[in-house]
Amino acid sequence: MKSTKKLWMQCKLLIPGGNGLISKRPERYSEDKWPTFYKKSKGLNVWDLNGKKYKDMSQMGIGTCVLGYANHYIDRRVKKAIDMGVNSTLNSTEELKLAKKILKHDKFAQKVKFARGGGEAMAIAVRIARAAQKKDFVAFSGYHGWYDWYLATNLKGKNRLKNHLLPGLEPLGVPKALKNTIFGFKYNDCDDFKKRVKNKNLAAIVIEGCRFQNPNRKFVREINKFCKINNVCLIVDEITSGWRSTIGGVYKKFGLKPDIVIYGKGIGNGYAISCIVGKKKYLNYANESFISSTAWTERIGFVAANSTIDFFLKNNVHLEIEKNGEYLINKWRLLSTKHGLKINFSENPALASFYFGYSNQVNSKIYKFFTDRMLDYNYLANNSIYLSYAHKKKELDSYLKICDKIFKEIRDLVNNDSKIYKLKSRKESFKRLT
Repeated sequence: MKSTKKLWMQCKLLIPGGNGLISKRPERYSEDKWPTFYKKSKGLNVWDLNGKKYKDMSQMGIGTCVLGYANHYIDRRVKKAIDMGVNSTLNSTEELKLAKKILKHDKFAQKVKFARGGGEAMAIAVRIARAAQKKDFVAFSGYHGWYDWYLATNLKGKNRLKNHLLPGLEPLGVPKALKNTIFGFKYNDCDDFKKRVKNKNLAAIVIEGCRFQNPNRKFVREINKFCKINNVCLIVDEITSGWRSTIGGVYKKFGLKPDIVIYGKGIGNGYAISCIVGKKKYLNYANESFISSTAWTERIGFVAANSTIDFFLKNNVHLEIEKNGEYLINKWRLLSTKHGLKINFSENPALASFYFGYSNQVNSKIYKFFTDRMLDYNYLANNSIYLSYAHKKKELDSYLKICDKIFKEIRDLVNNDSKIYKLKSRKESFKRLT
């Protein structure tokens, strides 16, 4: 761990924050024990720089590897494409092939535009909606990236994103002119939604298709109705939820009627690709507003996404992930009852999660304790798992046996104030897990 810590300190000296993604920083898990760097990954296994193998029962590449690490079916096709040239002056036909494949499963849409990251895809979608509507205002619920349009929420106070799992972010560098262009509303709260959008001349409503909690019918009905009556563009962010528990987006499961849907993360199984899928009356404005980038036309993202979708359809990946997620949550629930722990659970089995129901201070300590103890058994783990096709029932059962032991230890801790007091806390500056 000394060499790992030293390496991470060098990263922080040379790279702001240490890396390009908050969710991969060791402080988010266990600052003193998290392996931080990897040498190799395969299936659900990750090897650290010393060659020690861990089972990943946590973030699976921050949700990108829905088929598991280094899936042979995907990588074989990517390697073949690399040998034929990643980029050139000309276009690759794989872009058109992916567009047709995506639109086959999103019947509401007629056009699709590709990017590489989820945040930039969201920024493109908001730009398109504003251009089409010729309006500036946007209302949202949930997490949607780091771009100015979103972070401008906190120009009215740094806790404006508190209900969207991102409290305390400083909007440094965000133009102050954006201060009154963006409005947040609480998820699944119809009254708050009506209050926030009342008398607003909105270009778009932006909402996550689903994360840990499913949207209720009343909430969905209210949003659909508002957007239809007021001719407001409905953008559904499926960067996390898409292609995990459904073929395409979960908007199909819950009845949301989008004008634009965003995909990212798992659609490329670790390779960089994101999609803006939408009705032509909106996507046509991508021709009017200047939206262009060199990296968006490289071949690898298209090849990876085409291959991932093919594998997904052939193997009914979404059905297995849903089934295993339900199994895992049910087993966690039984263990919490067995050990008398206060635990709540996610409604979405594809993003299986549990949440301790104690004070914030106690919760932070036992989350870190859970991660530390799982590391002792060679598991990368926290209270949330991005289940993948590589997480088979046998692996889940082995993991649950360790959970049983550690839940018992946690029960003993929460019943002893002096023991809890001595534990270190997990860093909580970034609440979101993806």
